[in-house]
Amino acid sequence: MPTSAAASSSSENQSRPVPEDLVGRLSSSMASYEIKLKALRDLKNQIIGNRTKKLAFLKLGAVPSVVSILSSATAAASCRGGYDDNLDSIIIQSAAVIGSFACGFDAGVQAVLDAGALPILLSLISHQNEKVVDAGARSLKLIYQSKLAPKYEFFKDQNLEFLLSLLNCKNENVTGLGACVITHSCRTSIEQRALNDAGVVRKLISLLGGSVIQRDSSLESLAAILKENSEVILKFVGPENGRALNDVIELTKDKHPRTRLLACMCLVVIRNALPSYLQDLQIKTKLVLILLELLDDPGQVGEEAPFVLSSLIVGKEDMQRLAFQENVIDKLCCHLEKGSLQAKRLHGIFLALADLCSRLESCRTKLLSLKALQFMVDAMSHDSAEVRAAACICLKNVSRSVENLSAGTFMNESVINPVVQLLCDTSTSVQVAALGAISNVVVDFMVQKTTFIQFGGVKQLVELSKSMDSTIRMNAVCALRNLMFLVSDRCKEAILLELTQSTLTSLICDPEASVQEQALALVRNLVDGSTDGIRHVFADNCSLLRAVVRQIQSASKVEVVIQGMYVLTNVASGDELHKEAVMDELFPTLPGGPQSIVIKFLQSNESQLRTAAAWTLVNLTLPNSSGSFGRAVKLRRAGIISQLKNMMNDPCLDVKLRARTAFGQMMTLGDGSP
Repeated sequence: MPTSAAASSSSENQSRPVPEDLVGRLSSSMASYEIKLKALRDLKNQIIGNRTKKLAFLKLGAVPSVVSILSSATAAASCRGGYDDNLDSIIIQSAAVIGSFACGFDAGVQAVLDAGALPILLSLISHQNEKVVDAGARSLKLIYQSKLAPKYEFFKDQNLEFLLSLLNCKNENVTGLGACVITHSCRTSIEQRALNDAGVVRKLISLLGGSVIQRDSSLESLAAILKENSEVILKFVGPENGRALNDVIELTKDKHPRTRLLACMCLVVIRNALPSYLQDLQIKTKLVLILLELLDDPGQVGEEAPFVLSSLIVGKEDMQRLAFQENVIDKLCCHLEKGSLQAKRLHGIFLALADLCSRLESCRTKLLSLKALQFMVDAMSHDSAEVRAAACICLKNVSRSVENLSAGTFMNESVINPVVQLLCDTSTSVQVAALGAISNVVVDFMVQKTTFIQFGGVKQLVELSKSMDSTIRMNAVCALRNLMFLVSDRCKEAILLELTQSTLTSLICDPEASVQEQALALVRNLVDGSTDGIRHVFADNCSLLRAVVRQIQSASKVEVVIQGMYVLTNVASGDELHKEAVMDELFPTLPGGPQSIVIKFLQSNESQLRTAAAWTLVNLTLPNSSGSFGRAVKLRRAGIISQLKNMMNDPCLDVKLRARTAFGQMMTLGDGSP
């Protein structure tokens, strides 16, 4: 009689061991090796590829029980010596279960490490039974693929020798483990050089002709050793390593997708560190096309391909132009249109699109023409923080388009609301990315800046400007600075009402120079334009103006001084009261006092500071201002005329023009004598 599907499923569930019973058998001191072996196999079958099951067994304490079984079996096997099929089977199954818990599951990796499995698994590498060695190596590889795995200390004791012994082993899983350890732990240029000097690079090159496991592991390790290290790369491509570079290029044609991906990754690493290599247009085009093709892979390769593509084009206008010509933007958007993408793949695609739009207006226009703005907005509510951040970065770069900014493309409710909401995100990286996007969007040249204020954006920015995290503070103040750019007096009032004079003053005096710089730039925009804006720095007993002057006099970073000096330049463009206030701060009437800091600024090596100082002098000596003659006399006494004479042929055109203008005005106002 036929059995229904429902009946079959019910029967299968009844035959599957209950989790609590399984863990009980594993932890029981009375259970025989046979019972524990069966329990290990049952556990392995239940958790393979099932994160929910893994988590359930973690909560029941399965991992410490499995590690305890592995430890006992390993100790017993060591005492007995030789082969023991029962013990070896227990060891193999225990190692396999530990590897299953660690596979792609950070909580599992942490539980395995906390239970002390790592040293026990490492001891299996020297076991007499090849199957035990295989099981230990596979589990260790899965652990070292996680960021939670401890860093391997190459210079400690005999660690480097042990690593070389792994790479020289005939067992492909062991050599793969050695390569995986390098990929995970090689982080500094000193470690890269040490590994190369010890012959590791040469060994990895020889493994490129081995099995698929050896080949792929070696390519990944080579990328880690070569990354951003031109010295090691030159040795890699040098004659002592034969045709190593050509071998990697050949592997981009391999039939295995992962091998092609890793070969491309190695070539990208080489090209990024040494741009003079791999300049051939055919190779560059080939890299782009291979990575586009690999995007179609439904598995891990397809998830990693956009990240390699991103590293190929980031900061390189020639590669971005080439990618544009090869219709990369269209193809990436096609993947977005499919929907239901894994978080990692979505993250990589948005990063690649962001890099493509970082410099070229043609790329931004193309992306917006494909209605990709909605993809970014939708991604801002994704469960993954990495996806939310990448969508904001993409919006930040595409909103660099002056044409679309001036058209108000981004300043509407459907875009602004989701970004503003991310300012309250639980992830710091998302908040920083959202602030970056807002900084660009609010530069909008239209009156629609009021839209952002109406959505409560200013309130959120002000809150973040008080964050304990200096990166968030700096980005929040930068966004406020851009919001204040070319804005109406009414909007300035609204922003300052929310921000308050006291908060702005404290930001000018922030412990971090980057925050000081952005805060002074904000004030610079506040006092740019009409005298109504300038009057704000005179409120509250001139607290803002005095804070600006203090920073000009004491700041250690020239960028801070430049922004502060431009504040005074703008204030000096105001009425007589404003000009005299600037004059009093820069040229105090103290008998026998020190030389004015303006002389120091006019002699600075920084052209921007020289420009700001000279421009301030221009505004202080405008011929149509009633007090200009008196100020010109005071400036001559301070030695400004002789200094301006020395700047008549300044190498910077802006400085030269401002210096000549200031000098000419002062000559018109008096006899020009020093």
